Amino acid sequence: MDEVVFVGTSDAFGAGGRRQSAVLVRGRRGSLLLDCGATTNTGLRDLDIDRGEIDTIVVSHFHGDHFGGIPLFLLAALYTDGRTHPLEIAGPPHVEARVRALASAMGHDIDRNDWTFGIRFTELRPGARYELGPAEVSAFETQHQVESHPQGYRVSLGERTVAYSGDTGWFPGLPRLSAGADLFICECTLHHDRLDFHLNLDEIVEHQAEFDCGRLILTHLGEEMAERRGRCEIETADDGLIHKL
Repeated sequence: MDEVVFVGTSDAFGAGGRRQSAVLVRGRRGSLLLDCGATTNTGLRDLDIDRGEIDTIVVSHFHGDHFGGIPLFLLAALYTDGRTHPLEIAGPPHVEARVRALASAMGHDIDRNDWTFGIRFTELRPGARYELGPAEVSAFETQHQVESHPQGYRVSLGERTVAYSGDTGWFPGLPRLSAGADLFICECTLHHDRLDFHLNLDEIVEHQAEFDCGRLILTHLGEEMAERRGRCEIETADDGLIHKL
């Protein structure tokens, strides 16, 4: 079964009382998690999703609401789940160093544990294709704060493709990078306000005709967008939304 489960759809600050960024992509050969915000363990529990089904975590960039849940995901997999099969963590260059530094800062140094499962780190670079868990994944650069090393992704599950913007402001190449996808998961933090590094609804509506994808769903919703979810010109995600591919 190919499907997408929106585990967390808020901005960094839990707008609308929802969880931070995490999207589960299920394929016939396994599952992949796009981002793992700090609230992801709670989301997986609330949605009755077994951490053990996740083969790969793919990080879009190094902000806490997108990768801050990884250290505790690892500990839960070890101490609660008794995981024995390997986990791959993939993301922008230096993903291993970033995750290790975060875990250490949280008091959970990765090297202090005797892991019952392998942890593999893979760096993803724009323009290259990678076999990750159940999918083929390619990365592309986005318009976000450069120190976070922002990337978006195309995730191919055989005949179906999901595009994911991560966090980004508007840039002319975005429609091309999502073209042909069965689903484009696009951030929309803002309603009218404009920032160089986050999209707003006005911009997406203005350029809507340029997007050539099967379905466009907005996520990473800030306060104003959270209040308007389900009532916008373009479909908005909510925690727990399931999309069948």
